[in-house]
Amino acid sequence: MPHPAPPAPHTPLARAGRALWRLPRLVLVGLVRVYQMGISPWLGPSCRYTPTCSEYAVQALRRYGAARGLVLAVWRIGRCHPWGGHGYDPPRWFGEAPADGAEGGAGRNGA
Repeated sequence: MPHPAPPAPHTPLARAGRALWRLPRLVLVGLVRVYQMGISPWLGPSCRYTPTCSEYAVQALRRYGAARGLVLAVWRIGRCHPWGGHGYDPPRWFGEAPADGAEGGAGRNGA
């Protein structure tokens, strides 16, 4: 007996579900953007990493979603201090290989 066809992905209910699923991520990205436009200009450039910690947070939230993106953003902010690492450090989940195959900069270990 054949399986019933799955619901069409473009139904109003499916669109509403996707919007609700993305809402936490959009709210967090919005908060970071408010920080970037309202607070960061007053603090001056001081980031040791590329991309900056706030841009890293936006990239992590967009790539990994609200929960994992928030974990990565907090982890990055915790590593951003005078005795921490520096250099190119794109967002990637723990244990995930670098996208270009090169570690670059301080990487995850901060050494």
